[in-house]
Amino acid sequence: MGFNCGIIGLPNVGKSTIFNAMTAAGAAASNYPFCTIDPNIGMVPLRDERMYTISSLVKPEKIVPTAVEFVDIAGIVKGASKGEGLGNQFLGNIRNVDTIAHVVRCFEDSQVIHVAGKVDPVSDIEIIETELILADLDSIDKRLDKTARLAKVGDKAMAEALPVYSALKEGLERGHPARSILTAETRSIVKDLNLLTAKPIIYVANVGEDDLSGESPLARSVREKAEKEGAGFVTICGKIESEIAELSEEERAEFLKGLGLKESGLDRLAAAAYRLLGLVTFFTAGKKEVRAWTTVEGSKAPQAAGVIHTDFERGFIRAEVISYDDFIRCGSEAACREKGLLRVEGKDYIVKDGDIMHFRFAV
Repeated sequence: MGFNCGIIGLPNVGKSTIFNAMTAAGAAASNYPFCTIDPNIGMVPLRDERMYTISSLVKPEKIVPTAVEFVDIAGIVKGASKGEGLGNQFLGNIRNVDTIAHVVRCFEDSQVIHVAGKVDPVSDIEIIETELILADLDSIDKRLDKTARLAKVGDKAMAEALPVYSALKEGLERGHPARSILTAETRSIVKDLNLLTAKPIIYVANVGEDDLSGESPLARSVREKAEKEGAGFVTICGKIESEIAELSEEERAEFLKGLGLKESGLDRLAAAAYRLLGLVTFFTAGKKEVRAWTTVEGSKAPQAAGVIHTDFERGFIRAEVISYDDFIRCGSEAACREKGLLRVEGKDYIVKDGDIMHFRFAV
């Protein structure tokens, strides 16, 4: 199980430049709006240093990381919810992603046109958020009419859902995104609507080369908005990421060290998305391969087994589990077994981030 992240933003904020750097997928990047029409999709291996540390001990034939699917969605403009630009097509593409990375421009450059004529990242965010809210309001209005009719004729489920839709409509009309209105309970009621503003969001400040730490007033304004909303926040320099994408593994590490960075923008963005979506990584390790797998936090052992293959979940017997720290400290599965650190867990075991697992099953 991987996950996908939709990259959105106004035209010319650096979405496609960042996407190209992350995926080397060759999405067009030009100094004019709408250069991206169909969503560009790229699968990117998720860097997890634990996987490489495990591999240094196991020495497998191959290493298989989990993957993030990045979807570069064309620039949205004011009026998109009413079809302006290529609005409806773009809004539809956003519905299919797990989380949203909203790229905003936080650098000055007279050579790069800004669609609004000035660089104001908070205003840029508000323009797109308004369009997404208006699109969600349209969905809610249609559902409210149907729900009200069915509630009147005695449909109990619709009668219970009606106040949820009404409260959501009221909140959206006040300019609040659905994610700030819904609770865990009410979210399940409106899940089938796939509301745009209900999706977890990460604000990506595309900064200049002189502001890699994101301390400029422009970047700080975005960070403050993210903190206020409980959203994710990442700073990325599109130009720097483009350079990193061209480097070998050794050159990459040296380049990042020279910039005073521990991780690339992709690493930080993927980590932020993981936190927002409540995901964890577990590993399988053997001589043939060391592989990373993604599952939802709180998953039980059979569910995690099902990520590998449905037969594993259907015929689950038990899971043999070693914690990452124990494995690294002991140096091998055999050493962990000798010291009693390999645990046999049943169907109720909750998978922990970093677990090294081997599943026993029969079908």
